[in-house]
Amino acid sequence: MISSYFTVKKDGGDHEIVIQKSRFIGTIKRVETEEEAQAFIQEIKKKYQDATHNCSAYIIGEHDQIQKANDDGEPSGTAGVPILEVLKKQQLKDTVVVVTRYFGGIKLGAGGLIRAYGGTTSQTLQEIGVVKRQLMKGFSITVDYTLLGKLENMLRNSEHILETIQYLEKVVFIVYVEDGYEQAFQDWIVDLTNDQAETQEIEAKYVEIDASDPKP
Repeated sequence: MISSYFTVKKDGGDHEIVIQKSRFIGTIKRVETEEEAQAFIQEIKKKYQDATHNCSAYIIGEHDQIQKANDDGEPSGTAGVPILEVLKKQQLKDTVVVVTRYFGGIKLGAGGLIRAYGGTTSQTLQEIGVVKRQLMKGFSITVDYTLLGKLENMLRNSEHILETIQYLEKVVFIVYVEDGYEQAFQDWIVDLTNDQAETQEIEAKYVEIDASDPKP
């Protein structure tokens, strides 16, 4: 598992712009398989079945193993590839984009189409938002109630992710720590609690951090 990567926010969404009287609607979703991507593309094609074009691209896989682009009737290389290039430039993974075009009567030329499809993709990403998925190691920290206030305050003001607090016979904090900082975190907890905490590793997971300004 890679330590971190960028992808679109989970719920996705759409955004519309008008260029030279043509309507361009960008629709974006996070997917994990090529089958999901293809199903989403077909869903959007059905939704906008009266559109002139529904062009698409997607990148899937930890190492971007699956990359596809489709011009859907636009001149070769003027639609799907510009969409894909935006995804690659912004280092996004597990993302599918469909850009729908309703032709407005003015031809844009090859350069204009490339700018329109790439620009629609970029603007849609800015509108919907991007997240950084950071692989983090999980810890449960069990302490007496006398340490509740101090530990909660320190955790909330740290770079670590405090997910939940369980109020049981003792207090249990569920915390996620960036990969590679496990030992430093455990040493920090020992110092904070005068070695009065019981620390256990739990399953690692990806934690989503807002990164709404995509990389230029």
